Amino acid sequence: MYESFYNLKERPFNLTPDPKFIYFTEKHCEGLANLVYGIRERKGFLVLSGEVGTGKTTLINALLDTFERSGVLSAFIFNPILTTTEFFEYLLADFNLKSDARSKAQVLIALNSLLLERYRLGRITVLIIDEAQNLSSEILEEVRLLTNLETANEKLLQIILVGQPELSLKLNSSELRQLKQRISLRCTLDPLTLSETTEYIRTRLEIAGLPNQDIFLDNAVAEIHRCASGIPRLINVICDNALLTGYACDTRQISVEIVREVSEDLELSDGYRHSARKMQAHPYVIAPKNGANVSNGEYSDSDPSRYESESFDLFVQFVDKLRGRNK
Repeated sequence: MYESFYNLKERPFNLTPDPKFIYFTEKHCEGLANLVYGIRERKGFLVLSGEVGTGKTTLINALLDTFERSGVLSAFIFNPILTTTEFFEYLLADFNLKSDARSKAQVLIALNSLLLERYRLGRITVLIIDEAQNLSSEILEEVRLLTNLETANEKLLQIILVGQPELSLKLNSSELRQLKQRISLRCTLDPLTLSETTEYIRTRLEIAGLPNQDIFLDNAVAEIHRCASGIPRLINVICDNALLTGYACDTRQISVEIVREVSEDLELSDGYRHSARKMQAHPYVIAPKNGANVSNGEYSDSDPSRYESESFDLFVQFVDKLRGRNK
């Protein structure tokens, strides 16, 4: 509605997690570098946690898109509120395996066969579980047992748990201590700082067709950061509504008054109250989506030896591109 008014090619602050608009802080990029290491070295268990709206889903989608082109086969479970049978059904479907999900033995036999064949070809297989804080203890135990699929030296299946801070609290419980001990890498996505918020807004406007950000005044950006507490999703909500309000008022610059009005309407004027819990986590991260053709156990890669260099070079180039764009 307001795109032509502000000389934009498209709306820059949609809530959908479009990888094209992704903005990574230096910590995001460091986490991604650690992810490459964790996946390549077959570390087994990785954990990504962060408050609601800090960009976990956007990051996952970007990774899935990149790994789809680089030969990594992955299963992505985005709704973990499942029974054990449903969990295995989902796993089989995403890995293109045909087996009776009601028989746990048949599932494990089929999965182990797939993983061993891909390992023989030098290929990596990943399971990503989003909203993992909602996993039942029963499913978490099944996930833990999947890490027993291994060779004498390496894990056959790489597992990434992605969730809100409650995930870390759950993993710290005594009943899950066996699972916690198997986690090799962790990463936490924090809210943006004021300078990062400024760059975040500038970057999204530039991608949307406005190379020189002159719409949001400096004090307006500071107010957006305060009201959103640096949460990217809330920054998007405030900015989108502020642009709409500016369009309705026929003003091409967004003032602090407009931001305050929008924030009050959205009940965000006192800032977003996110969890104050500080997790004792290492600066590491998460994970990817379907890549290789898998059909009845046959693989089409004529030269699997190229995988180590080509697929991860592609991912490193992806990270480097983000680093350069965010400077």
